[in-house]
Amino acid sequence: MALTEDRHQEQARDLPHADDAPAIDAPDVSTRGDSSARDGSARPKGGGGAREAKPSLFARMRRHPYILAAVVIVALVVIGAGVLWWLHARNYISSDDAFIDTRTVQVTPQVGGTITAVPVTDNQHVQKGELLLRIDQRDYDAALAQAKAQVEQAQAGVENANAQIAAQQANIAQAKTAVTQAQAALKFSQQQYTRAQNLYARGAGTEQALQQAETDLTQKKAALQASEASETAAEKQLGVLRAQRTSALAQVDAAKASVNTAQVNLDRTTITASEAGSIANLTAAVGGYAQPGQSLMALVPEKVWVTANFKETEIGEMKIGDPVSITVDAYPGKTFKGHIASIQAGSGTAFSLLPAQNATGNYVKIVQRVPVKIVFDGNPGVYLGPGMSVVPTVKIR
Repeated sequence: MALTEDRHQEQARDLPHADDAPAIDAPDVSTRGDSSARDGSARPKGGGGAREAKPSLFARMRRHPYILAAVVIVALVVIGAGVLWWLHARNYISSDDAFIDTRTVQVTPQVGGTITAVPVTDNQHVQKGELLLRIDQRDYDAALAQAKAQVEQAQAGVENANAQIAAQQANIAQAKTAVTQAQAALKFSQQQYTRAQNLYARGAGTEQALQQAETDLTQKKAALQASEASETAAEKQLGVLRAQRTSALAQVDAAKASVNTAQVNLDRTTITASEAGSIANLTAAVGGYAQPGQSLMALVPEKVWVTANFKETEIGEMKIGDPVSITVDAYPGKTFKGHIASIQAGSGTAFSLLPAQNATGNYVKIVQRVPVKIVFDGNPGVYLGPGMSVVPTVKIR
């Protein structure tokens, strides 16, 4: 009997089952005289049996109303959170194409010479006016001394010209006096000649006296002409001396300009920090030769800002003064406050070395990026160097 039941169970397991087949309830089997009933096992009707069908999801959820309510609540919360997030996110525009920017100062000498001192080192922070580099000053000291000597020489020429002008003015005054005397003598001689003529006409005077008066008159005229010529020559000489003095004054100005140039070149042998910042890319070394225009180090100023490249489709919603939240990759978890300072008048590619020229037949439109300058509200309080990656988020509403 037991072997027969085991065979029937194995056949029932081998039969195919359909999910849509109705469940077959096993009939009650009398336990009288049956050893299997004492073991609590059921005997299938007709030598086989079928598995019960699984209830549907909706049916199972109806059996568990609390789970159904929880699912509905979670769905509503997710939908509400998504709507709130969208309403919040639409008020902000962010970009990961942004970095810390500044105007790095390239320290380049304006005069050449041997480097005698480099009192700074890599990444050192310096204050405004602090010594960065010194070039050998001996050649420039000598040039300054020579220029000063030329100034003194030119000034001596001016003084000499002034002295000659003063002497010539005295000569002119003397010549004017001689002219005055000659004019007086000529006037007296003319009177004498007139009296001699009158006397000779009345027969009271001699011909000799008339001739002597005439000769004296001629001499006085010649003396007057000579005096006037001397005065004219003296005045012309005074003009020459004044021109020489003007030339000497010009030489003084040129010599003073040479002194200023020599002094400037001497001052340029000492290079100081134009503003507070940090030293970077230091290549100068004591004993090396510095050439004019050669970059020896870079000075990174303390004042930095953010240059963010936003899409051109986003620029229309921005305006100067909009608040900005700034996160720096180097300082996760920190947020810095700032605002938009300016928006560049043109896309970034328009000012590149090789701007795009889209006058072709197969043009493909690409959304351009427009640089936006964002400044920090106050001192960030942390180290920020050019090129560091940031993510600015602009509040537009």
